[in-house]
Amino acid sequence: MRTLLIVLLLAAGPAFSADLPPRAQALLDRGRPYVDVEPDPDGRSGAILAVIDVAAPQAVVWDVMTDCELAPKMVANLKSCRVLERDPQGRWDIREEVTRATFTPSVRTVYREDFEPNHRMAFHRTGGDLKVFEGEWRLEPHGDQVRVTYRARVAAPFSAPGWVARLALRRDVPLALLALRREALARARQTP
Repeated sequence: MRTLLIVLLLAAGPAFSADLPPRAQALLDRGRPYVDVEPDPDGRSGAILAVIDVAAPQAVVWDVMTDCELAPKMVANLKSCRVLERDPQGRWDIREEVTRATFTPSVRTVYREDFEPNHRMAFHRTGGDLKVFEGEWRLEPHGDQVRVTYRARVAAPFSAPGWVARLALRRDVPLALLALRREALARARQTP
């Protein structure tokens, strides 16, 4: 699922945060996702924090997040996702994603994911067009739900105004998180 946000991050500048602000918790309490995007102090990259609560088993949410074949169906701008290499024990993989955007050239990203199954997925760029792409997904029990948290640093291969990226993120990241939740809930209903 870390792939769901790549297109949205191409020109963004987000920030890491340890604690959620009251506004974030209020959105989550109403069943809505929370997304925050800010420039990094270095000015060359940005940081994103995105959170959603999902009322599905943690293993089901994990399976949806790591389903490369499903990713392009859930994210409009993701043209393809394919696993290039995989650890036989399932501890990591290397993926290639290609995005297609309306006003920018396609972007190819190659990255390694390191897995702590059902709990954490760390990722970092190993090739492709992005200058910076690193972060993590975390799944944690939160009451009778799973809290999904995405944090990343990203630098696009081209210049774009920060406000453009933030506008896209405010629109598209919540849609991607909601797609993750919809698919996880659908799979949970199918599981005995």
